Amino acid sequence: MSRRSGPGGLRVAVACGGTGGHIFPGLATAQILEARGHRVTLWLAGKDIEAPAVANWGGALVTVPAQGLPSGVSVRALTAGLRLLRAARICRRTMRPDRPDVLLAMGSYASVGPVLAARRLGVPVVLHEANVVPGRAITWLSRRADALAASFEETLYHLRRPGLKVTGMPIRKALAQAARAVPIEGLEGSFTVLVTGGSRGARRLNDLVSEALVAVARDVPGLRVIHLTGFDDEAKVKARYGEAGVAAEVAAFRPDMETLYARAQFAVCRAGASTCAEITAFGLPALLVPYPSAVRNHQTFNARALERSGAANMAAEEDLTASWLSGYLLDMVHHPEKRRRMQDALLRRRGQADGAEALASLVESAAAGRPR
Repeated sequence: MSRRSGPGGLRVAVACGGTGGHIFPGLATAQILEARGHRVTLWLAGKDIEAPAVANWGGALVTVPAQGLPSGVSVRALTAGLRLLRAARICRRTMRPDRPDVLLAMGSYASVGPVLAARRLGVPVVLHEANVVPGRAITWLSRRADALAASFEETLYHLRRPGLKVTGMPIRKALAQAARAVPIEGLEGSFTVLVTGGSRGARRLNDLVSEALVAVARDVPGLRVIHLTGFDDEAKVKARYGEAGVAAEVAAFRPDMETLYARAQFAVCRAGASTCAEITAFGLPALLVPYPSAVRNHQTFNARALERSGAANMAAEEDLTASWLSGYLLDMVHHPEKRRRMQDALLRRRGQADGAEALASLVESAAAGRPR
């Protein structure tokens, strides 16, 4: 059952299903809107990751099964397209009895049905693009939107639409609060490296980075490692560090990322939009290794945006070797001034690090003046 909105509150639908990269920023913005007195309904796509991600959400939920649209022309693409149209019809039937005042869509195929339904019902639409390069759904739906938001300023070069606003990337409330509470201190002294290849891990990255850090530890006795491996490689990576006597915390997954970011002096990680926003919020220097199979190569564009501003370094996974990486990390250990320059650049980008408040305000503006 839906919660009642506060006095003068709006009915807001947030379409954020599909992947964690859409769910978590959508949920972060939904929580801000709810705290402002609005009644918020999350629209999901029925994927496995969604249930644990929204387990603590106390508001209304709607699930309309949807799936991605393959590129190119094929029977599979035609079938997926027909399913998206069916999802749009289901969304329209579901949305009509309790029509929202505004819809916020976070991108991906899970946004298509709710956006098409909202347009047919005359509901204002706000779209948010998380990455530098917009996905196919945002590119196609942008002509149907009343307002457009982006995480990166660089998106202005890829999505040329009037009124596109750079709100930043919404991050989880716990992360945003922890980032504001962490003092920006000197980077000399102990050296803790945080390694993460994303929610499902990254086998080649796990192998290369653990081998490199074992070599680094021979020259840096105080080295500490926090390595999130994904479920497949946890035992192997833990054994490698253990045999070498490296002080390492190895886990498949940790929910307390705010604690880990606060403890680290350097990160080796992917370049998803959420990760880029989080290291920016914490002022954490990093080597970004984009996921090589990312759709439209969007992680490479995200990494380049930070690299061009001096906020991070980037290395392509196919070019990485353990020997190069160990040399690079030793250079970071012995030259804290290089990490300081990265940190300064990250802090200059901090305004884009947490976009939940700004995106919530854009949603309210899009609904302003529309008949209730």
